Amino acid sequence: MQSELPKVLHPLCGKPLIGHVVESLNTAGINDILVVVGYKGDDVIQQLNGRVNFVWQHEQLGTGHAVMQAESYFKDYDGNIVVACGDVPLIKPETFQALVREIENPDCGAVVLTMIQENPTGYGKIIYDSGSFSAIIEEKDATDEQRKITEVNSGTYIFNSRLLFEGLKRIDTNNAQREYYLPDALRYVLEAGFTVKTVVLQDPVEGRGINTRDELISLEKYVAKKTEDKSDE
Repeated sequence: MQSELPKVLHPLCGKPLIGHVVESLNTAGINDILVVVGYKGDDVIQQLNGRVNFVWQHEQLGTGHAVMQAESYFKDYDGNIVVACGDVPLIKPETFQALVREIENPDCGAVVLTMIQENPTGYGKIIYDSGSFSAIIEEKDATDEQRKITEVNSGTYIFNSRLLFEGLKRIDTNNAQREYYLPDALRYVLEAGFTVKTVVLQDPVEGRGINTRDELISLEKYVAKKTEDKSDE
């Protein structure tokens, strides 16, 4: 973001990116929220103090490593855990609720929120086998054929808590980025005999993450236009 400000504190329509995420989770009825903080985490804590709980990720070793930091917080919890990204601000409360409904099936161990992208470059590809979810392959680890897949990972999930942390114990950094990938924990969910479901966003913009100032400006314009269109109805 070419800024000293932590990315998740950059404002979108006057509210920090992560503030949008927390508010949407609260509206969905998800109120026990744990935020994993790293770079300039004290600034994030100050911004959200009293609204959420926090845990530190002192080394940035991938998305799976980030979620590993939450295990002690959830050690006495037996239920479902939503995993959301602090830089993906437009996920609606109804979308989070749809993930919750989907995992209520006793055979389901996790649900992945996906989206269709005309240009899927950079996203994890959703792989199916005979119509059932099989894996998520990151861009740098994908074959040329897999890179053409347009259904991609939004980075938002819901997991059975026990399966999540057992799965994270089994992942490694044997990949192109030498990181612990959170989607690799889904392999254990399947191996344990559970299904992994997918929910596809109707509007892929809802799952758009922010990595640059240009992307933030583009999303700001999108939100402003949506607000204007609603006011004209």
